[in-house]
Amino acid sequence: MDLYYSDADREFRSRARTWLKANVPDWPRPAHGSEAAAFDREWQRKMYDHGWAGVAWPSEYGGLGLSGLQQVIWYEELARANAPHYINTTYIALMHAGPTVAARGTEEQKKFHLPRILRGDSLWCQGFSEPNAGSDLASLKTRGVVEGDHIVVNGAKMWTTDAQHADYQELLIRTDPDSLRHKGLTWIICDMRTPGIDIKPIRTMLHDEHVNMVFYDDVRIPVSNVVGEIGGGWSTALATLSFERGLGFIGDQLELYERVGRAIDLAGKVRLEDGRRAIEDDGIAQRLASIKADTIAIRSMTLADIAETDRAGVPGPKGSMMKLMVTTTHKALSEVVGEMLGWSFLEFDGDRTAYPWVYDYLWSWVFSISGGNERDSARDHRRSLAPAAQGAVIYRTAQGLRTNAAAIPRRGDGSAGIFRIENGETDFESTR
Repeated sequence: MDLYYSDADREFRSRARTWLKANVPDWPRPAHGSEAAAFDREWQRKMYDHGWAGVAWPSEYGGLGLSGLQQVIWYEELARANAPHYINTTYIALMHAGPTVAARGTEEQKKFHLPRILRGDSLWCQGFSEPNAGSDLASLKTRGVVEGDHIVVNGAKMWTTDAQHADYQELLIRTDPDSLRHKGLTWIICDMRTPGIDIKPIRTMLHDEHVNMVFYDDVRIPVSNVVGEIGGGWSTALATLSFERGLGFIGDQLELYERVGRAIDLAGKVRLEDGRRAIEDDGIAQRLASIKADTIAIRSMTLADIAETDRAGVPGPKGSMMKLMVTTTHKALSEVVGEMLGWSFLEFDGDRTAYPWVYDYLWSWVFSISGGNERDSARDHRRSLAPAAQGAVIYRTAQGLRTNAAAIPRRGDGSAGIFRIENGETDFESTR
């Protein structure tokens, strides 16, 4: 991965910036409900019609097949343009289901589902989490019994985001009743219009209406909908999670830098109870500086992860490292902004546009659970990243961000160095 922008990269950035400037909606996305789903479908369809859908997808499946660096450029420009956030009702389809079907699905599944996902014609939800299971995915109990050419499903799923809007679900079930833990699981495509599915909405502290419980009562799903093999669902699920923890959060990883910039601007405007501007408080200023340094490190690690994905063709275990760092940094930023705003930070009526920092703070708790509970799954995250992290350290010094270079992609001449960010663009500065 050459970290110097080529003429083609700069031309791509220019085209992306021009298109986003002309096409980003100038009205806010509805907070929730069918209006939000319709907004997301329309935005996805608009990107598809103008050739901007599926930046990470292979061109053979209708995507743009962009290089890793151009994907970074795209997400940087999305953040710069304040475009609709990519984590919306199309997220599971584009970042989970689509990549999983492309990697593990049959040709029939690919031909049917992938174009519909890219056009925004089909929304997906995830059926992994279950009641009383916490983040222990391998303990799931929803059963599937093979009867002829169908699998009959009974059980319940918890925290199924946007199930009420979804056309399909990536559903993980236990098809071997005598199996334990990771054995005997099956990843299957569930049509959400199938008889026997009952969706119960749950209202959250975010005032959102996107979380649901889903109950399955003798739901008959064709065996041809199995992705991977019957009983081999754990491997397919790990592939799904690797997409989520890796490229699925790339936008958040890059957008954090923009959020820190907005927080620093805010610190220069709001005043604390003693009348000083927040930025004049040494404690707040130091915390903001530390968080900014962390976001620079995250962006550097994102580039390293993308370079590895380019080489290997699939996301590597560094996705777990990214997930942990982004989660903790996101929460730290929200907390320091809360201190800056004082009592006004407690005002929230569910309007994420009017109270973006409060929504970010509440979302930081959701974010710490999605893709694996931060606390309960930390051991799994750290175990999965440990082999990749051997000898790989990115750290701060008085001279700036440094790395031992084993973790980062090298330029064509083999040199390594540090990353720097100017005007929202990431560039590479060789140190040797």
